[in-house]
Amino acid sequence: MKFDELNEDNYIIFAIKYYDNPQCATKDDFYEDLKKFKYIKRLFRRYIKSGELKSHLLLNHFIIIFNVFGEAAVPLLFFKIEKSYWSILKSFLVYLDRLDPKLESQLNHISEDEYCKKELNTI
Repeated sequence: MKFDELNEDNYIIFAIKYYDNPQCATKDDFYEDLKKFKYIKRLFRRYIKSGELKSHLLLNHFIIIFNVFGEAAVPLLFFKIEKSYWSILKSFLVYLDRLDPKLESQLNHISEDEYCKKELNTI
């Protein structure tokens, strides 16, 4: 199966292909890790609505995602997170140094969220 473009039909297979969690014993464990994307989206939404950025909690979710999905984490994040949150997402990915130069050049049109950038630089 080719993964030229992630969509609702193939993203689960893509995630399974790259999933690497030695402590995972059941499919429920896999879906529990997959929920991290939803948690990130929820925290982004809360930040936009209230101005409250839970940067440490977000970083924990990102680290777990990168640990279990490896190189597939970035494409999965951009697929699962709406475009309206991409500037926030990009801020965290730049901070974690998870954007390769090729992808970063494709995302030049997306600016980083200044408040996120400022908050992350204080950590």
